[in-house]
This record gives sequence, structure tokens and C-alpha cells, in this order.
Amino acid sequence: ATRADMESEQPMDRLICGDVGYGKTEVALRAACKAAEDGKQVMMLVPTTVLAQQHLGTFRERFAELPFEVESVSRLRKPAEVRETLARFADGRLDILIGTHRLLSRDVRAKELGLLIVDEEQRFGVKQKELLRQLKLRVDVVSLSATPIPRTLQMSLAGLRDISVIETPPEGRRPIRTYVGPYDEELVARAIAREVDRGGQVFFLHNRIDTLPEAAERLRALLPKVRFAEAHGQMEPAELESTMLSFLRGAADCLVATTIIESGLDIPQANTLIVERADLLGLAQAYQIRGRVGRSRERAFAYMLHPTHESLSEEASARLATLSDHTELGSGFKIAMRDLELRGAGNLLGDEQSGHVAALGFELYMQMLDEAVAEQAGRPESELREPVRLDVNVDAYVPADYIPYEQAKVDVHRRIAGAYEVSELEALRIELEDRFGPVPEPLSNLISLQRARIKLGQAGADSVTFRGNRLAVTPIELDSHRARKLREEIPEALYESGKSQVSVRVPDDPEKRFPAVVRAADVLLAVASEAA
Repeated sequence: ATRADMESEQPMDRLICGDVGYGKTEVALRAACKAAEDGKQVMMLVPTTVLAQQHLGTFRERFAELPFEVESVSRLRKPAEVRETLARFADGRLDILIGTHRLLSRDVRAKELGLLIVDEEQRFGVKQKELLRQLKLRVDVVSLSATPIPRTLQMSLAGLRDISVIETPPEGRRPIRTYVGPYDEELVARAIAREVDRGGQVFFLHNRIDTLPEAAERLRALLPKVRFAEAHGQMEPAELESTMLSFLRGAADCLVATTIIESGLDIPQANTLIVERADLLGLAQAYQIRGRVGRSRERAFAYMLHPTHESLSEEASARLATLSDHTELGSGFKIAMRDLELRGAGNLLGDEQSGHVAALGFELYMQMLDEAVAEQAGRPESELREPVRLDVNVDAYVPADYIPYEQAKVDVHRRIAGAYEVSELEALRIELEDRFGPVPEPLSNLISLQRARIKLGQAGADSVTFRGNRLAVTPIELDSHRARKLREEIPEALYESGKSQVSVRVPDDPEKRFPAVVRAADVLLAVASEAA
């Protein structure tokens, strides 16, 4: 898809969503290679200096035998080196430039930029991305993220951006065992000791720079034989780089760090993560940090710890519950979807990340956005028609003993309610039977009810009501031929051309009424769409 986008006349704007270690960087490498082969320059924007250094090493290693010049700019480089690198990029002698926010400065100019790669896209603020908008009008853009921010994800789901999801895990990858609970010193000591005993390394996340040395000393007193190192964003660049490289080489057993470890670090031998105050992390951020472990064939463990349950806010509890629910491989996209539900999508065309979605409600917001996008895309009005409202007193729900997982139940309800075509419902029924077995009667009723709503809407109806023992459907436009056809199919049906209304007698008994309503919807659509 990325190759096809790059070869099309329209500038690419594609979001590649895949779990940590699933190969997003590989896609970026190949896209950069293709752009450079075509004589264009490439810029790769990354959130941290450590990640910039890591990507520089990866790109140079992969392109060692190709005639491409690769450099980076970040605060780890000397000012004179940065100036010389930017000069080479401006006159076209440099093919690929990797950098942090420094790339957003006015003095960064390309001779012929063809591709912009934004890695860990969720780490950049909306205003920073708005600075790239002028570039986006002229160049191909590919954004990489395991957990895109709600605004970005919503734009992709709504069709404003293209999205690709990488779902295949690397061979041998195993899910991370996640423990969520109150902080316990004995638990921490056992977890670190077990990882060190099996020859691995540990991340201990303490996200307060001023108290980080105290946290490290506390751990040293707890485990005197374990080698600890410290890392945070306010360290001198050379010292930070030296600390990270020594940890990568195995000179320390446990790295006590802030969220500086969040983005993209690849240290396969680190397979235990302990987060001291997981309740203070955002959902996507916590998921990203958990992805720093489990990058090898070894079983990885993540301990998301917090103070007592009583001190947790409702939102923090929801975030931690989501993390403990989604431990299987490839959960990043589901986590991002849950984040979108919790926070809302905000203002898609401005720089606000929270906004009127809260006032409208999530479902209505989605509906309005779908309609606006469809209208701009030039889709005919018939495609925009909403299923009509139809209330029948019948058991129609997803039974808990059929789908025992709450999140999956909510997803099924939403997919049924959001279906605009009968074919979507048929595909969903087949999927449900494949995953959970034969569909029980209440769920079958729910699907049939939505099918009737869709068909009545497609027949032209806006209003469906019950008046005593008759079903009234308005407006339905029928000529004499179609009205006669309707009476042949349902003898007791009445058509009032002055009101553009069809009324059909239905039984009082709810169990008999429901099949009658479903059949009426089938007949009305068949008659209304029949050629004259």
C-alpha cells in the first residue's frame, strides 16, 4: 500500500499502526530507500535523542552497501556538526536526515524533499504536526505508531487519512504477562532478582527526576548485589548516551529511568518492566512503555504498580483495567480505540485535542463526521441514509454466556448498530458463528432488527411507528403498479398516497409481531426498489 501511495500522483498521507517490534521501522526503511533511489531526499522525525541515535545506526547498517548518505541532528551532536549536516542537506549532498524536534526549526531546508517519516507519531503535539502541514501538501508522509492519539486515529477511521494495520507478530514473540496492583517492595525485589538470575535486564520506571536518585538508592539497599544505572532527560547529553550504551552492552542489570525510555528503544535482553506509579501514565503512554520489554523469545513480565486502590481516580482505574485486559499480541490498535472512547477525538481541523465530542456524545459525533466526509467525497445521498429508528418489544441483546468478554460484547453491539448495509450484518453473523458458535436467539433478533431498520431506510422511510396493531411507515412513494404488488405480498397492507404512508397490520403478541415487522421491511424494500 505504501509503495502504491508513493507511486500515485496524490501526495501520500498514510498512518501505519502496528505493535512494538512488528516491523513499522522496516516499512520506513524500505520507503526511504525507494525515495532515495528516485533521487528524492528523506526526513525522519523522531521524539527522543536516544531514538535518533538508534535509528541512525539502523539506517547506516542497512544502507551500508548503497550510495546513500545518512546523518542525524539532535542535542547529542555538536552545534558545528549540526550546521554542517544541515548545509549538506540544503544543497542535496545528504539523502536521509534523521532528527528530533530540531527538524522543525526554520533553518532546516531540503533541496528536493520527497518523503517525511514521523516515528512514534503520538509523541508529537498537534501544533508540531500543524507545522508539517505545508510539507504534507507537496511530499509523501508516512506516520508510524503503535497507539495513535485519538485525533489521528479518528482522522484515519473517518477516511481523512489512509491507515494500514500490521497484525502479524514476529516469529517467536510471546505476550507480556502483566500484573496490575498496589506497590509492594517484596514483589519488586523478587521480580528484579528473578530477571537478573536468568541473565536478563530490568527497567524500573520512576517518573520524577528530583526523587529518581532516592528511588535508585532504595533499590540498591534492597538488592545490594544488583548493578543499577540511572537515566533521565536532564542529564548531560554525553552522559545520557554513555549510560544508555553501557546498559545496552549489559554493564548494568537494572535501569532506573523516567519515561525517556518510552520511545522505540530496542533492548532484547530487557524482559522485566516495573512501573512505580502506573496510575499517573496515560493509556497509550503506558502501553508504549510496556512495549520496551518482550522484544525477544523470552517470556516478559510487566508490573504496573500504584498506591492503594482507594487513592485511584476513576479514570486511572479505567486505564489500568484496559492494560490488564489487553495483554495479547497486537493490542496496540485496540488500546488506541479504547483511548479514543475515553478521551474523545477533539477538533480534527484545529490544534485542540479535546472538544465538542463530549457535548455531542461519541456515537452522534461519529455519525456526523461520517456524513460530512461522505459528502465531501461525493458519495450519493442514498449511501448516507441512516437506518430508521424501530422499537419492537422483543429480546434483542448479546448474551453474556455467548460472549463472556465485556469489551468484545461492546464491540459487537457497536458493529451491529453502526451497520449501514445488510451485507455487513451477514458478514458479522458469519464471523460470530466462526468465533463463538451458533448465534443465540436474542443476538439473532438484534441482527434481524438492525436488518429491518436498514431495509426500511433504504426503502425511503424516515419514520416507523406503531399505532395500535398497525405498523405505519412514512414516507414511502409507490405508483399504482407497486401499490398493487404490495397488496399481493401483504393483503392487509394499506397505501395512502396523500400521506406517502404504508400501514401494515401486525399481531399484538410481541413474539409474533417481530417476524411480521421483519417481513414487512423485506417486502417494502423489494416493492419500492422494483422497476416500474
